[in-house]
Order: sequence, then C-alpha cells, then structure tokens
Amino acid sequence: MSPATEPADDVLAGLSVLPGVPAAVTRARDACTELRRHPAMRRRWSEVRVRAGLEAARASAALDGVRVPVENVQALAAGAPAQGPTDDVVRGAVRTHAAVERLMPDLGAPGRVGDGRGTIGPLPLGQLLARLHTLAAAGRVPDEELGRPRGDRPTADLAGLGAAPAGADVGHRLAVLTELVRHTGASAGVVAAVVHGELLALRPFTAANGVVARAVARLTVTAGGLDPTGSAVAEPVWADAPLVYQATAAGFATGEPDRVAAWLVLCADAVAEGATRAARLADEVLSH
Repeated sequence: MSPATEPADDVLAGLSVLPGVPAAVTRARDACTELRRHPAMRRRWSEVRVRAGLEAARASAALDGVRVPVENVQALAAGAPAQGPTDDVVRGAVRTHAAVERLMPDLGAPGRVGDGRGTIGPLPLGQLLARLHTLAAAGRVPDEELGRPRGDRPTADLAGLGAAPAGADVGHRLAVLTELVRHTGASAGVVAAVVHGELLALRPFTAANGVVARAVARLTVTAGGLDPTGSAVAEPVWADAPLVYQATAAGFATGEPDRVAAWLVLCADAVAEGATRAARLADEVLSH
C-alpha cells in the first residue's frame, strides 16, 4: 500500500523522517544551493534550464525504452517531423519538458507546492496531469485518450512495476494524492518523490505515464524551491541505472517503510547528482 492510499493528514512529513531520508534531502539541498551560485545563473539561467530540459527529455524517453542520439532530440525540439513511433516517444518527452519549463517560476520568483490548494506550480494536480499527458502521448494513443484517465481501459505501460491498479481505484487515489500535496509541509524533494512514485504505481493513463510522472517531479522540485534553477534534472541519473530505478519504484508501490525510504533517497540523490551535472552544462553555456 503506497502513501496515497491513506487519508490526508500530513503523511508526507512523516515520510520525511524515515531512515536515510533527512540526510539525502540535505545532500540534494546543498548541491542545489551550490548550483544556484554558479556564475551562469546570474543572467543565463534560462539557457541552462532549456539545455537541461533536453537532457531530461532524452533520458526520460530512454527510461521508456527509446534511446536516441542527442542530435535527434535537438532536431525534434527544433520542429523536425517524427519519423516513426520511437520519435513520437521522444517528441512527446521534449514537448512535455518544454511545457514544464513554461510553468516553472523564473529564477528568484516564489514557487507553489503544498499551498493549501493542491497545486504544483500554477495548476491543480489533475489539470497538470491532463495537460502534460496530452503533450506526452500525442501520436501514441487515440485523440480521445489524451489527457483522460484510462478508466477501465488496460495499460501495458511500465509493465516491470507489476499489475496496474484497477481503473476504478485510480481516480480515488489521485484525489488522495492531491490532498496529500494540499496539506503537506514536507520538503519539495519528498513531495516530488512521492508524487513521482505514486504516478508510476497508478499509471493513470494508457501510455506515457513515466514521462508525465518524471516531468511532474521536475516541476515540483523547482516550484517548491529545492532547485530554483530548474536545471538539476534527475532523469539522466536514473537512465544510467534503469533497472535500479524500476526496482526501487516497484518497492515504493508496496508501501513498506524501508522500500518507501529507499525510493525517497534514490530520488533525492538523483537531484544532487543532477545539480552536479547541471553545473557542467552551465560551464558550457558560459564558454559560448
């Protein structure tokens, strides 16, 4: 039983003190603070954010089984037509991350997570999911399925996580998840990891659930102030060890405290490593 099956007290704050989690959150916060001090973040943070978004999109597609050269990602981002189903996956990830970046606060502006309205960034969670899924899954599913929960329709998405919950349970658990976000005082890193893990477990759509879940997590990390630069992307870190990512996500879905903690630590450490990699992107921006 994952956290979003429980009533909405501040469950997420309780998860924040599981063994290993406070230290991992501190590592992520320290790495993001150091990234914020990079000279590129004074005037060229938006360039770093966009570059990081392309890296995130490429890695997110890879986690869904589609690995392509960075040149392909850049071409699709520039408007090149998709040449087949694999390009549809990559283009969907590119569009989704571009949309997330438009929803992010500018560097230095206040964010919004757990503000009493169930929002992540400027949108309620349900609206955010519908918008991102429409972008992520276009060309992959019939138009009538875009942005709509799967209901009784089956999903073969993320099969390595085990059977998806019945469609009748998905709406209820999404409502509970929204309440968890609405009432929490937990850090953005914990909120992002829980929302990410629960969306992977629920698979609310017929396809593209992974791309959507990871994009929502990225927005949460930025809108919640953990990484205000929006460039400490975790997807490339997870894509370096996809089996570990998948197995740890499956463990989160069991709701067992030690396995939930392992997922929270994995996510926080990926943000910390993402911040280190973003600093290298920032170096490249300054060199041009």
